[in-house]
Amino acid sequence: MQNITVLGAGIMGHGAAQLFAQAGKKVRIQARRESSLENARELITNSLEIMVEKEMITQEKMDQTLANITYTTDLREAIEGTEFILESIPEVLETKLATYEIIESVVSEKTIIASNTSTFPLAELTQKAKHPERFIITHYFNPPQIVPIVEIARFEKTDDSVVQAAYDLLKESGKSPVVLKKEITGFIVNRVQVAFLRECFNLIEQGICTAEDIDIAVKGSMGFKWAFCGPLESQDLAGLHTTKAMVGNIMKDLSNTREVPGFLNEMVEKDELGIRSNQGFYKYDDHGEEAIRTRDDNFLDLLKLMQQKEAKAVLSK
Repeated sequence: MQNITVLGAGIMGHGAAQLFAQAGKKVRIQARRESSLENARELITNSLEIMVEKEMITQEKMDQTLANITYTTDLREAIEGTEFILESIPEVLETKLATYEIIESVVSEKTIIASNTSTFPLAELTQKAKHPERFIITHYFNPPQIVPIVEIARFEKTDDSVVQAAYDLLKESGKSPVVLKKEITGFIVNRVQVAFLRECFNLIEQGICTAEDIDIAVKGSMGFKWAFCGPLESQDLAGLHTTKAMVGNIMKDLSNTREVPGFLNEMVEKDELGIRSNQGFYKYDDHGEEAIRTRDDNFLDLLKLMQQKEAKAVLSK
């Protein structure tokens, strides 16, 4: 597949567009407002400039990537003749369904329609579809041009060839896709993340530690290890007899609540929304601009290291 369309120019949309363009694809990115497209163009350019500074790509590669992207507010123009559509528009079901209806009236039956949703199952997304077999979910993580993982979710009507084509496209684009054997709320990462956050919130509610304490502890332990040894491989390396004892001793005392913690509800009610309002678990002065720059800089350093290790492993074979 050489012709890709990304619908939505927000954080996920522009990042995915950059990702495919870096892989040499011709990408059309569509948004309703010209201002959104201009913002996406600026963010993509800035992201590529940082990669050039870090010597992850050349200036020539950056120029070619930018040349691979076209911007439009016209939905029909964006999808005409495309082979793969990534829908990354707001999580409003009616809006998505209306968009799919337009898409299916324009594109060929072979065009794959992928959604970046983390909210709606494919059964809901395809309730009005003429060809539900070509729909799939490809769930990226912020920032999508940097974070390696993409979760691929299918349902019983998704054609096997669509799954394989999406997987191949993502691998070709430098991602590490995983295919869920069956659809489930939250997929893999968000289910693990929510279970993890539940215990973090429980520790805060009990007065055991602060949010900062948890961040320091996790970054210096699991966060340090899991980039190269995932949670299950880490247990193999530690010894499963040790894991069994640890789980047996601690699991009975873990939180099993199914409710959003009260303090989190209160924070949202007080408009303590994190970088959006300059106050969350931490205080910000610039809507998190510096925090995001620092995060992305660190992520790129880690990605560069991972790529170097992968290249070294290939050469050693």
